[in-house]
Amino acid sequence: MSSPTRRPLKKISSCGAGPRCRNQAGSFVLNPVSVSELPRHGPRANWKGFLRLSLVTCPVALYPATSESEKVSFNQLNRKTGHRIKYAKVDADTGEEVDNEDIVKGYKVDTDTFIEVTKEELENVALESTRTIEIDEFVDRSEIDPRYLIRPYYLRPDGKVGHDAFAVIRETIREMNKVAIGRVVLTNREHIIALEPLDKGLMGTLLRYPYEVRSADEYFDDIQDVKVTKDMLDLAKHIVNQKAGHFEPDKFEDQYETALIDLINQKRAGKPITAKARPRGENVVDLMDALRKSIGREGAATEAPKKSGKKPRKAAAGQKEMLMPIAGKKPAKETGAKKPAAKPQRKSA
Repeated sequence: MSSPTRRPLKKISSCGAGPRCRNQAGSFVLNPVSVSELPRHGPRANWKGFLRLSLVTCPVALYPATSESEKVSFNQLNRKTGHRIKYAKVDADTGEEVDNEDIVKGYKVDTDTFIEVTKEELENVALESTRTIEIDEFVDRSEIDPRYLIRPYYLRPDGKVGHDAFAVIRETIREMNKVAIGRVVLTNREHIIALEPLDKGLMGTLLRYPYEVRSADEYFDDIQDVKVTKDMLDLAKHIVNQKAGHFEPDKFEDQYETALIDLINQKRAGKPITAKARPRGENVVDLMDALRKSIGREGAATEAPKKSGKKPRKAAAGQKEMLMPIAGKKPAKETGAKKPAAKPQRKSA
């Protein structure tokens, strides 16, 4: 599997007046620099220790595989001065500010009743990090319920030693086509981690405990048992076939992020901001009619397929009229006679 390519960084224009400036309308605006202009440092490991499979051990480092740092973020400002807003920690009853050394943790057991837990008490129950990811078992990837997946990490050898042992563990998992299940202590808590080969390294995915996953029955029990007809399925399958493709994350665009950047740049330039009209949702009256219209719309949006030496696949019996949403169930001969000749469309200037 090849490494994902990072999307091109989108520069936010600068007004050239330091971290804060006024636009043409006289309003304070932030002056963030492009991510590409910030100093880049090497990735920092979230955890360092050892990976162990029975008696085979090697030093490893764990790195986060995802990042939110490139997204646009905002600060809260005083509209009148443009200064940042800070929050003070105050007593809920007296309103007086409380120093950090006087703040403790408490577990709520009733409306106004809390059990105070000190820092020392928390340290006594915290798990001592063994600095070792111990592989306990191997399972099939298909057996892991997606609801248990939390977030991915990259696991690689730490330093110049242990690469041989790391390769043995990695290739064993790869050859067996399994996922290794182990345990790792992060921030004083033990987590279950699933390890699988990824290029020259390992991908580690933290897993949830059963008590963290809600039962689907709480949400799905009252869904009506609906009988889906074969005709509806055939139409829906045709739509799926028209939309079939491959998983290519490079094609994904964060439209909200793009809109935020455009909004910031427009405000920097002092341009008026106009609200866009939002499309109204349509109520589905006739499901079959909606499916037929969907096929026509998707078919028009799809480019004409390239010619190939292969013969076209034979349509399944009973589907012919379903694949022609405009003509409906009219005879094929009549449909062909009434079909107008294609006219060249003039391109608009």
